[in-house]
Amino acid sequence: MFHKLYPRDQIKNYLLIDLVLTVFLFYRVLSSDTAPGLWGSLLLLLLFLVSFYIALWRRSGWLLAAVLSGQGTLTVLGIFIGPGILLFGILFADLLGKSRSKGQIAIGSAAIALSYLLVFVIRQEPLLKTENAIYLPVMIIQTLYPAIIYIREKAKSLQGELEEANQQIAMYIQQEERQRIARDLHDTLGQTLMMIKMKTELATRWVDKDPAQAKRELGEILDSSRTALKQVRELVSEMKFISLACELEHSVKLLGTAGIELRIEKPEKSPLLSSVEETMLALCVREAMTNIIKHSRAKRCTIRIEAKDEAYEIHIADDGTGIKEPDGGNGIPSMKERMKMLGGSFSIAASPAGGTTLSLMLPLRQHKKEDPA
Repeated sequence: MFHKLYPRDQIKNYLLIDLVLTVFLFYRVLSSDTAPGLWGSLLLLLLFLVSFYIALWRRSGWLLAAVLSGQGTLTVLGIFIGPGILLFGILFADLLGKSRSKGQIAIGSAAIALSYLLVFVIRQEPLLKTENAIYLPVMIIQTLYPAIIYIREKAKSLQGELEEANQQIAMYIQQEERQRIARDLHDTLGQTLMMIKMKTELATRWVDKDPAQAKRELGEILDSSRTALKQVRELVSEMKFISLACELEHSVKLLGTAGIELRIEKPEKSPLLSSVEETMLALCVREAMTNIIKHSRAKRCTIRIEAKDEAYEIHIADDGTGIKEPDGGNGIPSMKERMKMLGGSFSIAASPAGGTTLSLMLPLRQHKKEDPA
């Protein structure tokens, strides 16, 4: 129940200080011979407590009004008792620094400085007198204190926003990483497992007719299983480099296993591609080959590679049944995403003569060099 009287977020750092200062203020006022009488002193102390309570809970215009009221109360007490009473104004200076308005802080700080000047002028005590010299630096500190508190609170707020932003970024990175792993599992490991499946079916058919051939197929299944295990290890660490030339050779073998004839047309010289670009293109080719095997029912397929002045293009055409979902599905979104990351383009459409044509275009504005080989 106590947190309803005193803010919960300030109990740990400020409660004891506020309590001690308030007790000392009451003692100093009520024990002074120059105080404005018992009832006058009690009335001013009550006004001090009300002002402090309002400033404790408010952060809008009420805060400034409470600070001005409380500092005015201390000014009156300081005129009667002495400038030492103004030292208790640190309570309001601290609360003023938690205002959301720089203008309110400026007005409140000016009021704190003015209260010191009024007390010394009315009491006709020189501020720079030897015994009063301590009050000048105290006045300066007390006047600047709200701005210091404001800057500190602002820094804490920005730190909180930064931590929240970092958490959101971390969540986004985790999500992107999960999507990357899922995509790579689909594109890389999925193809290897499909080859194992086809080889197993072949081995099953050969086991009675030609045990030697079945044994060879089982050997290839063992090799593919080792490849799958290696791919899993690579995927859990980071994306590996995939050679486009090796992927094309693998595609010939893969489609041949599925009974699809693959012809590759490529130029004698190809531009130098970065590792990321070559890997992304190779993965797109891999995804296209997987789709052809799974969905096209094709008998023949052609991969035509063109190295133009400003673009590197890969065109993949088959004579199958044609694409059913040109806007999505069958790994198309992942191919689009990869080409978009490279600043290139992706297109897929049904061929007029039947089958599907897929095109990948990579701009070569940054790749003028050619492979010297």
